[in-house]
Amino acid sequence: MTIKLGVRELVEFTLRTGDLSATSGSQNTAQLGARIHRRLQKQRDSNYQKEYYLELPLTLNNQDYLLHGRADGVTLSDTHATIEEIKTSETVFDQLKDNTLTLYWAQVKLYAHLLMQKFPALEQVTLTLTYFQTNTETTTQTEQVITKEAAKTFFDEVIAEYVTWLKFRADLQERRDPTIRQLTFPFDHYRPGQRELAVAVYKTIVTSKRLFAEAPTGTGKTISTLFPTIKAIGEGLIQRIFYLTAKQSTRRVAEEAITLMASQGLKLKSITLTAKDKIKFPEEADLAPEDNPYMLGYYDRLKPALLDLLEHHDQLTRPVIEQVARKHTLDPFEFQLDASLFCDVIIGDYNYLFDPQVHLQRFFATSDPDNFFLIDEAHNLVSRSRDMYSAAMSSHPLDHLIALSRDTEQATPKLRRRLQDLRATFDDICAPLIDAGQTDSTFMTPPENFEHDLGRLVEAVHDWLVDQPQTPFTQAILDYYFMAISYQRIADYYDDTYRMRLTIDDGQITLKQLCLDPSAFLADSLALGHGAVLFSATLSPLDYYQTVLGGDQDSLAYQLRSPFKPTNQAILVTNYIQTTYNKRDANLANILLAIKTLVDGKTGNYLIFLPSYSYLLTVSQAFQLAYPQIQTVCQQAQMAEADRSRFLASFTANPTTTLVGFALLGGIFSEGIDLKADRLIGVGIVSVGLPGINPETNLLRDYFDERSHQGFAFAYQLPGLNNVFQAAGRLIRGSHDVGVILLMDQRFASPRYTQLYPSHWQHFQRLYRPEQLSSAIHDFWHQEALSE
Repeated sequence: MTIKLGVRELVEFTLRTGDLSATSGSQNTAQLGARIHRRLQKQRDSNYQKEYYLELPLTLNNQDYLLHGRADGVTLSDTHATIEEIKTSETVFDQLKDNTLTLYWAQVKLYAHLLMQKFPALEQVTLTLTYFQTNTETTTQTEQVITKEAAKTFFDEVIAEYVTWLKFRADLQERRDPTIRQLTFPFDHYRPGQRELAVAVYKTIVTSKRLFAEAPTGTGKTISTLFPTIKAIGEGLIQRIFYLTAKQSTRRVAEEAITLMASQGLKLKSITLTAKDKIKFPEEADLAPEDNPYMLGYYDRLKPALLDLLEHHDQLTRPVIEQVARKHTLDPFEFQLDASLFCDVIIGDYNYLFDPQVHLQRFFATSDPDNFFLIDEAHNLVSRSRDMYSAAMSSHPLDHLIALSRDTEQATPKLRRRLQDLRATFDDICAPLIDAGQTDSTFMTPPENFEHDLGRLVEAVHDWLVDQPQTPFTQAILDYYFMAISYQRIADYYDDTYRMRLTIDDGQITLKQLCLDPSAFLADSLALGHGAVLFSATLSPLDYYQTVLGGDQDSLAYQLRSPFKPTNQAILVTNYIQTTYNKRDANLANILLAIKTLVDGKTGNYLIFLPSYSYLLTVSQAFQLAYPQIQTVCQQAQMAEADRSRFLASFTANPTTTLVGFALLGGIFSEGIDLKADRLIGVGIVSVGLPGINPETNLLRDYFDERSHQGFAFAYQLPGLNNVFQAAGRLIRGSHDVGVILLMDQRFASPRYTQLYPSHWQHFQRLYRPEQLSSAIHDFWHQEALSE
């Protein structure tokens, strides 16, 4: 098995010293640099080959490696070659630190060695370092000539420095692989469907495809996906797993699965990545980088800290990272990223792969077939990805900045002018809307001049920020500056899957790039690895999720049956209740009676889900007024973590009285909570959960109508139905759990919905009168009592 090693990774790890920069790994800097690279590359002559790929096979410590990288540009002739490396920053070239220049030249020297190995006739290569100062657009070029012998000597010195770490990595792998081969499934037996899912995941890895899998609650989807993927590492099919989720609670489940396998002898390195704002040490909050002890001299202390971490820990969780980072005085966020390069399993949020603003450059700058992606809770990626690829700019902060700039000498005339120019452009864009007496407009193409004036403001702020003291005005400017850069980055993706929205609200003008269909962007992200499994307890219908989540014609689909007996739950549909918006008041009495009938069936805990907070208040208050003897608890509009815990703690085991909880459909209590056994014996869902009608969802509907004539389904019905499935899934959490699901909306009985019901819902009952509901609930609990 050959291990790939990047030239840049080799150089930065081996030779980097000094401080951690505030812009280390910055996507803002990377985006600007990429634009400048493209601009300069276009200026070169026809013999210039941009992004020139180079590689060199190596054998070190009896392990095969492939050293590889892309030089920014190469010009070749029969007897001579020139390699160009382009670097960008706002620092004056003459003020660059020596350790920075050392890294710049080291990278191009290694490229020279790789090039002369590829073309043995070359005896020397001209190295050109092109440095572009972004705030002045000044270009400085310096050259060196390196001989074959000198390049080989430099290469050997770098490899000699790195070989200790290669040996360390090889030792970790040698320790790891036998334990993977010996690893058996960590339970006495497979649950129904569990082996089949594990086999499907392994086949997906072997064939380098994408699998979309629905694994209902109880399948054990976390262990069923992680186990075969870890076994694939032992077979040399892949080298690294990214387990990506939407929620912290799900990341903990992945950690627990690895802990379980570790208890049976597995020895691999796993890390859970934590967001920057959560893992930063409190004392770092108000420190400038030049005053931050965790950033000063960071790279001088990094290697000993990595050895300390990796020699003593296998599961690198947040507490472990913080403990070692504090011991060695290192920034914990950056330390976890550096440590992740040595890990076999990386657990984190979706955005580390999919979000163009923050994805991990160190892993995803280019594709790598050694990486494999496990995407848990994949149903959540639909809306998350639309948000990731959308961006908005508002005039409101601009008004504040203009007012501040008039009152401070810190603002230069140029900066004031650019702020005012962009504000004037906002006014120009919305003038036709105001003239027409409207507050909302949608158009296909970005408005003229806006991006131009926004770009000029970004450049002006970029220049101005150099050597500015930290003041409230500086911070306010920075916030808007980063918002503008994010907007610019999304503008690079703008195509026919986008719409522009212009809105005016109380004088505030907002211009939004709204991504309606990010599926192509998701597909590009998934293509950065060997393959992927996207899975969830609720991924029906599978063809919809394949369409919106970057599937292709070669993608695989797999739908498991629930491991629990369908008869453990009654599925009751009240065909006599209507909850469309204009029928809600007239049906309130029927809803209250249906809930009362549900909870009268058996003493215990119940959850009632409603589609909006205002409707929740209406129904819960009316229920409390009608039945004051029944204890209730209600989700609040804003709930801190302690409030959420108290809400869930109300659902006690072995209850002696009835409790009815009211919660928001699609909210914090409709997925990701685990009320097992008799902590929950009934779920009521009021309405089919259609998202509220609004201009953006209507744009989504129109977009998919144009492409597939399924606009209503894609924009309204299927997202709502997924919320229903998730909420209903709170009920049966184990093989011995029983209970009733009450669907209060006659639309649930229509073919548009019943054809989408999972297999374990096919025994649902349509009920046409309150008396039938009462009888059905009585019969279910009576049958359960007989079977105990």
